[in-house]
Amino acid sequence: MHNHDHGHDHHHAPASYDTAFAIGVALNLGFVVVEGVYGVLAHSLSLLADAGHNLSDVLGLLMAWGAIYLSRKRPTARWTYGLRLSSILAALANAILLLVAVGGIAWEALRRFGHPEPVSGGTVMAVAAVGIAVNGITAFLFMSGRKSDVNIEGAFLHMAADAVVSLGVVIAGAIISYTGWLWLDPTVSLVIVAVITIGTWGLLRRSVALALDAVPEGIDPAAVKEYLVSQPGVASIHDIHIWAMSTTEAALTAHLVMPDAAIDDAFLARLSKELHDQHNIEHATLQVERGDPAVQCKLEPDHVV
Repeated sequence: MHNHDHGHDHHHAPASYDTAFAIGVALNLGFVVVEGVYGVLAHSLSLLADAGHNLSDVLGLLMAWGAIYLSRKRPTARWTYGLRLSSILAALANAILLLVAVGGIAWEALRRFGHPEPVSGGTVMAVAAVGIAVNGITAFLFMSGRKSDVNIEGAFLHMAADAVVSLGVVIAGAIISYTGWLWLDPTVSLVIVAVITIGTWGLLRRSVALALDAVPEGIDPAAVKEYLVSQPGVASIHDIHIWAMSTTEAALTAHLVMPDAAIDDAFLARLSKELHDQHNIEHATLQVERGDPAVQCKLEPDHVV
């Protein structure tokens, strides 16, 4: 017997952040141009490094924005889940892009230690101060959604980190102006690399886990199993799987062994609603078995997938 129930109240579907993305992309793209031009004029590697990072942020924002748009597409005969998974792929691509970018920054910073170049501290301070405002405003736009979507969280964390990094550049520019310590410029670049790497690592770890169908953070698989086993008539449960359909939606499949219980649509609808409300699972598919000892389910052992 196969009983499938699917939750249709997708309250965790990606929220609309179109305006936030549009403003964030416009602000950061404009700042990349300004920062790049003044980085060249001031011979500042820290400004050029931050400009390169901000450009990667623009690409990351565009990818996250595009993925959220695609995740709203309706399912088709071929794409039966729609394109929800694109949000996870975008988060993974964003993390990889940032790590590649910081690798190039680190390489150039190490080279600059051996070949220091004059830096205009005042210019560095002025441009980086603008960066504090740009990144701070952009981070604020994504603050409300950072706890419910890894894409939005990634955008928020990167913008917030960039604001802090820009503050560091301002401080470095001030010190260079008064001391002439040219080694401070590549040093700040390496600090930028460290900050970005630390922030990106969490995003990479979470996006890889979601891409490999790990149970999403915030869902306790033991609690879900305990809930299902506690239902009237359920003797046992096996072949339970919980995975992410997107960065905001989770799915579940499970086999319920119910030897004597009468199954109806109301029972399955209640389970679907409670799995949604209590465990943040949007899409539940439940297979009901009688537990006939003569017909063992081949998927019953935990190590069988």
